[in-house]
Amino acid sequence: MAVSISVVLLLLILAVIFVRSGGLKFSHALVCLLLGFYLASSSIAPTIHSGITATASIVSSLRP
Repeated sequence: MAVSISVVLLLLILAVIFVRSGGLKFSHALVCLLLGFYLASSSIAPTIHSGITATASIVSSLRP
């Protein structure tokens, strides 16, 4: 749960930066947001979740 909240916050911050810099129009951000909601309610959502969880565990185990 904490990982998904962190990912959502990171993506939200990136979207705000892109919208403010002009690299991402508001309509594009809205489409990305809707795509996220549709993906969350689809049958592929558990696969995406397990992929993000596996990636987060790999990244957290890396030592500089």
